[in-house]
Amino acid sequence: MSPARALQVFHGGTFDPVHNGHVAVACAARDACDTEVRMLPAADPPHRAPPGAGAVDRAAMVALAIAGIPRLVLDLRELEREGPSWTVDTLRALRAAVGPEAPIAWLVGADSLAGLPTWKDWRALFTLAHFIVADRTGSRLDSSLAPELGEALRGRWTDDADRLRRAPSGLVLRLNQPLQAHSATDVRRRIGEGLPWRDLVAPAVADYIGERGLYGVGRAPAVIGSPPDASL
Repeated sequence: MSPARALQVFHGGTFDPVHNGHVAVACAARDACDTEVRMLPAADPPHRAPPGAGAVDRAAMVALAIAGIPRLVLDLRELEREGPSWTVDTLRALRAAVGPEAPIAWLVGADSLAGLPTWKDWRALFTLAHFIVADRTGSRLDSSLAPELGEALRGRWTDDADRLRRAPSGLVLRLNQPLQAHSATDVRRRIGEGLPWRDLVAPAVADYIGERGLYGVGRAPAVIGSPPDASL
């Protein structure tokens, strides 16, 4: 068996905005693996519509959300690289920097793992890093994975974080702490509809969103079926 080495864990994402669920998952991975977790905001996420906030604002919100939380660290490498923020490119650069034997893990939610076949060069990801996956109630991990992904994951699952330290890549650790029910999409929707949302993010992040007017905060929500304003 290979000797245990220091494990590096990276939590990539759009963080649009970063919410309490993101931070809880990062803390769960930190505790399960007894290591630092680096939060990497994507500059130009290629798998989704353009973010509601720019990269600089999203990175600033991550910094505010994790301020004072032990062993959670902001990592700006995707903002410093030009072009789309493909995970495979980030991991290849990381692998080149740390060498072929250092253990690397990429932290994702269950929905992201289920969508892995849509990622660029997705099969190569298993040769570059381990995955740590945070599950969500009703996720597709146990029921409806794409056949090609189910086959790729066969034999990779583990519930032992120590195994991740003894190999550079290729395993999938399922976190015991599940994802919270709310998502960044839900936060943005609540802001846009004028619903309560501040409790879903760190207080400093809520203040930042308000001060910057992000996601239409403070804008009166549209009322379907309301009569037009006669003064217009």
